[in-house]
Amino acid sequence: MDPHWHTYWRYPGDTGLTTKLEWELPDGFRNGEIKWPYPDIFEIGGLVNYGYEDETFLLVEITPPGEINQSEILLKLEGEWLVCKEECVPESAELNLKLPVKNELPKLNEKWLTSFAQTRDKLPIKDKSWNFSSELTDSSVIINGKYPEWFSEKIISGRFFPYTGGYYNNFAEQKLNQTEDGFSLEILLENFREGDPGTIEGILYSDNGWRGEGSEKALEINIQIGELTSQAIQNSSEISGIWIALIFAFIGGLILNLMPCVLPVLSIKILGFVEQSTSDKKEIIAHGILFTVGVVISFLVLAGLLLALRAGGEQLGWGFQLQSPVFIMILSILLFVFGLNLFGVFEVGNSLMALGNKVENKGRTGALLSGVTATVLATPCTAPFMGSALGFALTQPALATLSIFTFLGLGMAFPYLLLSIFPKWLKFLPKPGNWMNNLKQFMAFLLFATIVWLAWVLGIQAGSDSIVGLLIALLFAGMASWIYGKWANIIQNKTTRLISSLIALLLLIGGTSLGLNLIDDNYSKQSISNNSKEGIKWENYSPELVANLLANNNSVFIDFTAAWCLSCQVNERIAFTDDKVIKEFENKNITAIKADWTNRDESITKALAEFGRNSVPLYVYYEKGSSSKPKILPEILTPEIVIDYINDFKVGN
Repeated sequence: MDPHWHTYWRYPGDTGLTTKLEWELPDGFRNGEIKWPYPDIFEIGGLVNYGYEDETFLLVEITPPGEINQSEILLKLEGEWLVCKEECVPESAELNLKLPVKNELPKLNEKWLTSFAQTRDKLPIKDKSWNFSSELTDSSVIINGKYPEWFSEKIISGRFFPYTGGYYNNFAEQKLNQTEDGFSLEILLENFREGDPGTIEGILYSDNGWRGEGSEKALEINIQIGELTSQAIQNSSEISGIWIALIFAFIGGLILNLMPCVLPVLSIKILGFVEQSTSDKKEIIAHGILFTVGVVISFLVLAGLLLALRAGGEQLGWGFQLQSPVFIMILSILLFVFGLNLFGVFEVGNSLMALGNKVENKGRTGALLSGVTATVLATPCTAPFMGSALGFALTQPALATLSIFTFLGLGMAFPYLLLSIFPKWLKFLPKPGNWMNNLKQFMAFLLFATIVWLAWVLGIQAGSDSIVGLLIALLFAGMASWIYGKWANIIQNKTTRLISSLIALLLLIGGTSLGLNLIDDNYSKQSISNNSKEGIKWENYSPELVANLLANNNSVFIDFTAAWCLSCQVNERIAFTDDKVIKEFENKNITAIKADWTNRDESITKALAEFGRNSVPLYVYYEKGSSSKPKILPEILTPEIVIDYINDFKVGN
């Protein structure tokens, strides 16, 4: 525009007209809506307008068809707008743009690079970690915002720009106040309005920026009056509501059964169903229900821990307990003892019999405990559909969070509950026989394989001395199990049973204590990056590195991973060691960054939260020149998936 003249935003305010664009595109092409940068405010004679002065860019995404059988395409556009200073002039134009069709990347047009980047920086974001509620009074609406855990500043300035008019007094001052855990913004209503708004829809502007340090100053909101909402609900590319989150959680729980960290315990549970195939229907149903109860209770306990720690200001996510070397060592000892039990070194059942009627049935107790164990082993894995549901869950009130974790547990336990309700389906399983003892002992090797993996994770977290400590603890646990199995099950001699049980307990406690003492809490974190000469060259993650690369218009690929995440390690071996993927990274000059979450790292937890996640794996790709719209890859990768996402980048996907 000429100096000091202005055009208008999507809602022009008290006067003015919105800019309109009409596209005429080749067959198969389609255009999106205008992406409106946040506006400036123009006050004239007690009226307020929203728009742009001097120069602005209105970005529109054009999507081509899958195939183009032309050497050149023509984009046509008719635009109409109103430009004003003291007077207003309606203007229009017919515009054409010819683009060649080539099987190669276009060269960057340096003339527009800065302007486009600055415009993208002014586009409103949808951030899932901000929670809002609203109140309606006789004369105003009040927006209450709650600070996310990672937000270290305070919102000191704020302005609401509505998407529709007729309700709000645009000229009146909007009052910002600090609350105990956030802020409130009061917006006066028009005296002569027709009714009250049912939804507060628009953008919130803050000089602080909604991601801190003055970045991302505009945040899109859509709040039902009087209801709590989260920006996660507004993001249609993730989860559009609590019910979808529950469905995703249930599906994620189902798929979780196939994850390699869950399979060992669930294989044992399947064996239990084979053993039960000769039991009566009520007994089988009881086992299935108790297994489900064990799973659901365990998920709720984990959810409660996360909520409690979150309330205390901790930055934690799914699988957080495996970031603790102490927990890994105790879990390894527990699995080792389970394995020895499968080998027949000791039998829990005889001791339970000695307790009389306090425990009704060892099989039922085993069903409950196997549900608990399966849940503990499930936490390192993030199944497809599960990541979004968990990220959404931990931005919600406690009731919604607990509901999502409940559905996750129900999904995981559903196949076994189904077999319990319809025991006739068990006839498709092999009949019980001597082969079962061999299979049971084979299952023990699966548990021992899990211990090998846990020992590897422990070594990364706390150094090689911790592995020695784990081996010492396992040695003592083995001795304790042997003593318990050889003498504690002699029911006829209570004294012998009591003494041997006490010795076994002391050995177990003593060995565990010795092992834990060798854990080095100050051990420096080792990267799990693979920086071999032939492979992808990974940089260690830092927020400053990512921001600097994006500011300098680099293509960036971030791998959020952890040593204890088996899904991550499988993807690492299958996708990122593939020659075609390595070559693609080199050809496109993509900077590869490894965000290693093996040990607790608040900066990585915060970064995951910004993408609406609290678990790994997560793969994020920023295409060169599109830093404001990253692409999220699936949790399960193949070389083809990685290459397709890199070569078929579409902003906003």
